[in-house]
Amino acid sequence: MKDMSYNAVMGRRAEIIKSAVGMDYSRFESGSIAFDYEGMMKATGLDINEVRRIQESFAIGHTPLIELKNITALARKMAPKGKGARIFIKDEACNPSGSFKARRAATSIYTAREMGYKGAIAATSGNYGAAVASICAMAGLKCIIVQECYDSRYIGQPEIIEKARKCEAFGAEVVQLSVGPELFYETLRMLEDTGYFNASLYTPYGIIGVETLGYEIAEQFRARFGKDPDAVVCTNAGGGNLTGTARGLRKAGCSAKVIAASVNLSGLHMASDTQFNKKSFTTGHTGFGVPFSTWPDRSDVPRSAARPLRYMDRYVTVAQGEVFYMTEMLASLEGLERGPAGDTSLAAAFSVAQEMDEDQCIVVQETEYTGAGKHVNPQLAFARKNGIDIHFGDPAEEVPGKSIILPAHPSLIKARDFNIEHMRHSLIKNAVASVDHAPTEEDIRFLAEEVQRDAAYVKAVLAELTFTGSLLLIGIGLNVMGLTKLRILNMMPAVLFPILLCQFM
Repeated sequence: MKDMSYNAVMGRRAEIIKSAVGMDYSRFESGSIAFDYEGMMKATGLDINEVRRIQESFAIGHTPLIELKNITALARKMAPKGKGARIFIKDEACNPSGSFKARRAATSIYTAREMGYKGAIAATSGNYGAAVASICAMAGLKCIIVQECYDSRYIGQPEIIEKARKCEAFGAEVVQLSVGPELFYETLRMLEDTGYFNASLYTPYGIIGVETLGYEIAEQFRARFGKDPDAVVCTNAGGGNLTGTARGLRKAGCSAKVIAASVNLSGLHMASDTQFNKKSFTTGHTGFGVPFSTWPDRSDVPRSAARPLRYMDRYVTVAQGEVFYMTEMLASLEGLERGPAGDTSLAAAFSVAQEMDEDQCIVVQETEYTGAGKHVNPQLAFARKNGIDIHFGDPAEEVPGKSIILPAHPSLIKARDFNIEHMRHSLIKNAVASVDHAPTEEDIRFLAEEVQRDAAYVKAVLAELTFTGSLLLIGIGLNVMGLTKLRILNMMPAVLFPILLCQFM
């Protein structure tokens, strides 16, 4: 009998994942930081036309592109003269499971069936679970969805519980866990026990399914207006949404600027039991968006296919109150009731559109369904029960985990730029920390692709890290030897000096 203890199962994770995905990731790895990303994506054997055929067989895709004329008119009232781009949404709530996640589920479950798997398992608290359950029902496969939805008091997030009901409606078995490290362990254990397919959010099969979304946006826009949209806004969490959409735009030759948008939940730790129910958004927030952007390979597969820093041109955040307000605005001005994930991007687009010219166009690339637990009212009621102060005012003053501030006026909806340069530096730092040797030239080329910069940029960042680290080590060494009593933490602002110096040089 196999040892099913935590340490034993985690020790077999590479073997379990390889068996459950049907892809040998070692084929693409070099033993260092670099790996063959495009080779991994091509290993799916699926091109854009085949993906479209698969999705059409499940009644997925070809969702409408809708112009939000009333919201555009309101944005123009807030904008300087001559500003206020036309705002459009790609209405992905029209897919069978109610979100764009149906696209990545279709290619994943199709692959699982073709490989001979009898069922699929997905670890997700979001819309992806419902998507996998829906496609498994169509494909005749068994389905298990693993959710992290409760704190230690067994109090669950209404949005996640709503999604559990949707999964069960499609015939899936739902395993609900409390927040903590057991999610990955339980998923691995069930994968090994059942022999099911790992329908991870982060496999190439999943990400390539989202490419049709970007491709359709380009096609539909050109058919209607004879040009490309000027910007496409993607809600960013684990990075698959943005990565797949951007890759599809590129395959269509679309020149649109790709803007990432997340709800600002800074200060809240996503793995904290006490803070779990202090957040009013379960996805599309900085608790996923930032760490998964700065080190994608923290997922349930050896190499994540979601690598958003390769594709994003700008990263903005919005407050919780702004998203709730925008959800109500979409319903009252456009007659569309949609869920919070897509409305995150819509809140960002409402603000960014005011920076753009009137003859420009901005597309919110996805919407999602809304339901009992996902609706604004139960979310705000749950927040109030957890001690969150809710009032109207300036969302810029919102403190995640303590307050939700609904804008007193739509002019107060402001997308705030996140420091994407800092994220690029963080990715390089995290990559270097993952190996026990100096980066090779191949590694440097790979990192340049990861952050959309050249090799010289990566080498400059590596020089900064080396210089700063050396100074701090010297200080620590002198303290240990008793020669000095330097306050090392007071030296941390000096970290900024080499950054500024390198930029100047």
